[in-house]
Amino acid sequence: MNARLGAENLTVGYGGDPVVRNLTLEIPDGAITTVIGPNGCGKSTLLRTMARILAPTAGRVRLDSRELHAIPTREVSTLLSLLPQSATAPEGLVVRDLVGRGRHPHQRWFSQWSLDDEAAVDRALALTDIADLGDCRLDQLSGGQRQRAWIAVTLAQDTEIMLLDEPTTYLDLAHQVDVLDLVLRLNRERGRTVVMVLHDLNLAARFSDLVVVMSSGEIVAQGIPEEIFTPALMADAFGLDADVIPDPGTGLPIVVPVRSRLSEKSGAGRVRSLNAVE
Repeated sequence: MNARLGAENLTVGYGGDPVVRNLTLEIPDGAITTVIGPNGCGKSTLLRTMARILAPTAGRVRLDSRELHAIPTREVSTLLSLLPQSATAPEGLVVRDLVGRGRHPHQRWFSQWSLDDEAAVDRALALTDIADLGDCRLDQLSGGQRQRAWIAVTLAQDTEIMLLDEPTTYLDLAHQVDVLDLVLRLNRERGRTVVMVLHDLNLAARFSDLVVVMSSGEIVAQGIPEEIFTPALMADAFGLDADVIPDPGTGLPIVVPVRSRLSEKSGAGRVRSLNAVE
């Protein structure tokens, strides 16, 4: 397995107990890797450390055989991009200007906006199917359109590795599938290496080549969806009693919740959705 990006014996904290503990992970090139796990297990902390936003207290993140945190920030920004969990933009910003911010790592003081930058923005808008929204204000868009605009920023940044922290947050199911279909297309057609954090287990099963399960700051399992989504692992990692059945169309696993340990303690009935484990 080729892996430009990886973590080696990584420990990360925020001043108290470590959130990520002695974690080692190889990210396969040209694949979609999805990190799942219960709230507070360290998923977003891992992704932010791999994006060079957080510094490890021990171990290292490796990018192209170099220690990530020793690489200059601008250079890192030309190699990998991050879609944060709750991206924000100045009020009134239009979509084209937002996407243009993805070109900043490629610019120098002596060479500002160029025809290459313009072409990269046009390409990013076209790939995300929002070319007709370029002159619209971001706050006028639907949730799905806004998320596409933020993905277009990472595309304009033109990196081969994309890190996506909960890219479907706040979206309804139709828009979640729409955004992940776009991610899949970028991976399959453009060869982007994708690492993303997801809460929805069934979407993770559908859109991932490799699934990494975290619990209490550690990796407890990793593998293809058919290996990961089993009743035993759902119980161990999420405290969820669930049936796992094959999708009639794709054969991929579908998690059908029965009850969680929390519902058993509270006397509640059957779990109606996966939101109980988010």
